[in-house]
Amino acid sequence: MKYFLIAGEASGDLHASRLMEELKKSDPEAEFRYMGGDLMQAVSEGMLMHYRETSYMLADVFLHLGKILRNMRIIKESILRWQPDVVIPVDYPGFNLRISKFAFKKGLRVFYYISPKVWAWNQKRVKKLKRYTHRLFAILPFEVEFFRKFGMEVDYFGNPLVDQLESFRQKFEGAEAWKKSKGWDKKPLVALLSGSRLKEIETTLPTMVQLAKEHGAYQFVVAGAPSIDPDTYKEYLQGTDIQVVYGETYALLDSAVAGVINSGTATLEAALFELPQLVIYKTSKVAYSIAKRLIKVNFISLVNLIYGRRLVEEIIQLNLLDQTRKVLDRILNDESYREGIKQGYRELNLKLGDPGVARRVSKKMVELLIGYKE
Repeated sequence: MKYFLIAGEASGDLHASRLMEELKKSDPEAEFRYMGGDLMQAVSEGMLMHYRETSYMLADVFLHLGKILRNMRIIKESILRWQPDVVIPVDYPGFNLRISKFAFKKGLRVFYYISPKVWAWNQKRVKKLKRYTHRLFAILPFEVEFFRKFGMEVDYFGNPLVDQLESFRQKFEGAEAWKKSKGWDKKPLVALLSGSRLKEIETTLPTMVQLAKEHGAYQFVVAGAPSIDPDTYKEYLQGTDIQVVYGETYALLDSAVAGVINSGTATLEAALFELPQLVIYKTSKVAYSIAKRLIKVNFISLVNLIYGRRLVEEIIQLNLLDQTRKVLDRILNDESYREGIKQGYRELNLKLGDPGVARRVSKKMVELLIGYKE
């Protein structure tokens, strides 16, 4: 069968590439066309466009609107010419909800993989998802109940991060060996994940640096984002002994005793490694004011959202240094607090499923498509 996938960012490229690998196993005659990235290209030929061609943030969207619309037109024309058995949008709602509508109206099957976070804000988008999607494949356990309230067909087979963790563990040399190879085996490590965007780093890394200066008995290490110029980190870390690693975030999370983590997927990754953490987030006053009015959830971290109540502390916007200092000290010095977090993680991880998520999703997709043909 013919599969047309659209991934618009690095995380989508990763999850889509794993899905493609499993679709090839479930359907030996699978053919692919896609917008995606290097990981998808490594799995199969058929790339029409790299996601970098459409990946813009905020004001940049308006500056490059003509190019984005032109690229969307190219994708639509390619879908029409190729006539796939299914179109699979992967997250990336601004672009993919429009593609879903187009494909659906042209009589093509649409399986949306990794639901947009419509439960967090602008829930009106649920109507578009329901109207223009034949099947929704969710990756967060609470999404099943949320979407079913709107009468949507939802499948949940676990979170694909579980597959990533399993793949990492099969190859990893072990925390002690890794720390020794870096020369970091003299002090306990604290992981700093300041985000993957420049604005996130500008608002959270200075606080993290000050924490490191106050905790000389620990080695603080930043997980460098590939999208950020190394000189940016040098600017903030100059005169400190804070280190930066690239492409080894999982090794860092597995080897650290605590984490200070900017809100995002990394909070859930830390939970999978049972790393006690505090979650930090800061943005501009205007953006924060708008977000408070729009966001409809009680927590900003995936850990707390999935757990259903506060498991890790979330420090947002104000008095970051004072609050993070207090929570970090508790993580480092209060063993019962640390164990409480880890126990919560174990409960949370049960909800995320066993390894083999992409395999289970691919089998369901192929099963559904065969059913439609019969």
